[in-house]
Amino acid sequence: MARRFLILVTLAVGVVSAQDFPPGSRAPSVAYFPPAIKSVYRGHPGIVQLQFRIASGFHINSNQPKQEYLKKTELRLDAPTDIAVVKVKYPAGEDRSFTFDPNEKLNVYSGDFAVDVTVRPLKTVLPDNYAVHGMLKYQACDNAACYPPKQMPISFEIKVAKDPNANRKRNPAQSPHAHS
Repeated sequence: MARRFLILVTLAVGVVSAQDFPPGSRAPSVAYFPPAIKSVYRGHPGIVQLQFRIASGFHINSNQPKQEYLKKTELRLDAPTDIAVVKVKYPAGEDRSFTFDPNEKLNVYSGDFAVDVTVRPLKTVLPDNYAVHGMLKYQACDNAACYPPKQMPISFEIKVAKDPNANRKRNPAQSPHAHS
């Protein structure tokens, strides 16, 4: 029992979402591993990859579940003023069937998965570090049951820098003809 607990704690490094469950039962969990600070030039897009790990024996619905009634995994972000979240790209889920309904395939994530977030600071943003906060909404299931939907807080930092080419003066095009 102590070894099992140690393994679960090791898997749950980072921010972990868990509920109160009866002693001896396993809690479904999703861990978030914040990325290193990403440098992005003012006025240019940059991609930040967010890494997640679903505890062994569990899965969560993908962002595009096949059935309307299933709770999709969704990342909601609140960026600072003048920093736009341009795109959130979810991975493709895996079509799997489970013992509770072997004839129906569900589109799910299990194990490790990454979500790519494209951010673009406006050209007027002061160079500095900025935190982006949000929530990952998901519903964890095992082979027998689904648990109540959850929300896990996430955050990451971006470092906005001046574009080194922004103030460069360009020389006008030169004539290929020699002038004497």
